[in-house]
Amino acid sequence: MRIAVLADIHGNVLALEAVLADLERRGGADLTINLGDCVSGPLWPRETFERLEALDLPTVRGNHDRRVAVDPADDTMWASDRYAQERLTSAQREALFALPFMLEIIPGVVAFHARPDHDEKYLLDAIVDGQLVRAPLAAIQRRLKPLDPACRIVLCGHSHRPELIRIPGGPVLFNPGSVGAPAYDDDTPPAHVSEQGSPHARYGIVTLGGEGSDRFETIAVDYDHEAAARQAEQAGRPEWAHALRTGFMPKPAWQGSA
Repeated sequence: MRIAVLADIHGNVLALEAVLADLERRGGADLTINLGDCVSGPLWPRETFERLEALDLPTVRGNHDRRVAVDPADDTMWASDRYAQERLTSAQREALFALPFMLEIIPGVVAFHARPDHDEKYLLDAIVDGQLVRAPLAAIQRRLKPLDPACRIVLCGHSHRPELIRIPGGPVLFNPGSVGAPAYDDDTPPAHVSEQGSPHARYGIVTLGGEGSDRFETIAVDYDHEAAARQAEQAGRPEWAHALRTGFMPKPAWQGSA
């Protein structure tokens, strides 16, 4: 069985279309799973929602899918969520909120957005000197405790960082990276950035061949990221434009002077 894994599209319909075209060139997949955070961002939230709706992919709810559904928006709503919220219908927002927190794709293969018990906490990552890095193995193992011990493959997103980790005596953990947002900053203490390091759209393919012979691929696809950057600039988000062009964040204000 061949499973395509998409995560963190964030309203970037251009990146999504490039990923879908690349997947088709590679012979497609038996199943394509979407790990959430579908529309939040200063790009094309409604167009992305409508494209995903037509695809009808098995999809889990990300933290931004939940946040976009808040109605009415208030002062605590992040700018990217507000931008998407204002451009979606109430029915579209309700559909995002109704997405499941977790899916078992087939026995032993589960998908969720961030962690098995929380949609906004990191599973595979730690924050060191303002950057996301791989978390210590013991910390990852603690975070996996809510999972069924029979689980052998975990598909997750949220951090926008591609990762592949085999837990000794436990499951393989796979994060394909972000389709549509190659970098972000988060000023929630402790403030940090996540950077994929290039503007490519990322996704993954998992080929199930039985325990011990599964294959995991992380794929980076070029697309018209300049058009996406210009869209972010028109929406008044120059930091998003920089991230879309480079895969890095401009130096956030919270980092202070060098």
